[in-house]
Amino acid sequence: MEVVNDNTCSWINDLTPRNNIQTISSDLDCEWLIIGAGYTGLSAARKLGKLFPNQKILLVDAQLAGEGASSRNSGYLVDTTLNDGFTSNKELDNYKKKADIYKLGIEAVKRFIKEHQVDCDWNECGKYFASSKEEDKKILENFSHNLSKLGFEHNLLFNKDLKKRLGTNFYNIALNTKGGILLHPGKLVRAMVETLPENVSLYENSLLIDWRKVNDTVICKFRKGSIKTKKIIFATNGFLKSLGIKSNYNFPITLTASMTRPLTDQEFKSIGEPKEWGVLPVRPMGATIRMTKNRRILIRNTAEVYNPYQMLQSDLDKRKLKQEIGVKKRFPQLPDNIIESSWSGIVSRTRNSSQIFEKIDENIFVAGCYNGSGIGVGVLFGEQIAIKASNEYTNEIETIESRNKPTWLPPQPFLNFGVKVRLMYERLRARSEI
Repeated sequence: MEVVNDNTCSWINDLTPRNNIQTISSDLDCEWLIIGAGYTGLSAARKLGKLFPNQKILLVDAQLAGEGASSRNSGYLVDTTLNDGFTSNKELDNYKKKADIYKLGIEAVKRFIKEHQVDCDWNECGKYFASSKEEDKKILENFSHNLSKLGFEHNLLFNKDLKKRLGTNFYNIALNTKGGILLHPGKLVRAMVETLPENVSLYENSLLIDWRKVNDTVICKFRKGSIKTKKIIFATNGFLKSLGIKSNYNFPITLTASMTRPLTDQEFKSIGEPKEWGVLPVRPMGATIRMTKNRRILIRNTAEVYNPYQMLQSDLDKRKLKQEIGVKKRFPQLPDNIIESSWSGIVSRTRNSSQIFEKIDENIFVAGCYNGSGIGVGVLFGEQIAIKASNEYTNEIETIESRNKPTWLPPQPFLNFGVKVRLMYERLRARSEI
């Protein structure tokens, strides 16, 4: 089944369409093959291109490069996350390891932006973990206590201050962290596509149908050709499981989001003319909300087990209705029917919210499964898995490999049943936050 390119995402529609798209139409050979041209694959290709300027490197994606999950997320470059389930000192140590990875990810993105002078609407404004429920104060106080132990700058805010900052009186309590960054994910990943080294050949709209290892060669089959390679890096994130990569350790989740048209001057004034901001939910299935640089409101409030290749328009329309309700609950003074676009995207998750980063075989490597925090971590893991595949070692790899490893998942149909039940439970807990 082909992964479908669509024109329903506002981030992508902000960009100029690219020309000269190459697809695989013959049999090819190379020293290096990377499957997946999102943040991870593009970062890996860039690093390999610099390490091996005289070697042939192929980068292949099933759809247009960077127009999968890399362009379809909410644009948060996170320094901290809330829903990791840590409580004890031992778990706090594990959380610090994850936060160290987030920090390295931010640094990796900063280096890229500085090197190539990228304009991606970078805004170091932090983020809010917010809730309308006053009883969630205890959750945020515990989180604040742990962040203080780890030295993260943050503060608790309540309804009156939040109204001034966000332009809505929906939220009663929030924790603001200072280190998070908001950006335009489409602009960032497009810059990564446009700055690939000359010895990297990009092939798009080329779905990997099958792959196998024969002696010291990996053979990949596509609809109109094949590729033989000495080394391969899998960077397909939400599609790792469908390719048989670490299939007992990761699973895809389909998210849907909507974005409004830009607010008019009068509409923007009616909500207090707030500066750009981003809200993440205190409860796992609550809504992610963002006020963008150009006065658009983004909302993401669904997550489900769904066919990852394509969401039917009729199903997407149903999710859009939930997002219209979510916007109206927060901004009742705004008119109806201001949503401009709605889209779906795929994230990859593990049971214990850890990432995948490893050597599977002598010439097979994989990086992915970012549990919804893929911008910085994806860029970091891409460059570092390229280094690891080159038989080199860095302090960053040491930090990555000190994390908790993903834990084993039950087989189907038990896995899907368990995930659906858990999502249903979290939706019930967060129903007032949708």
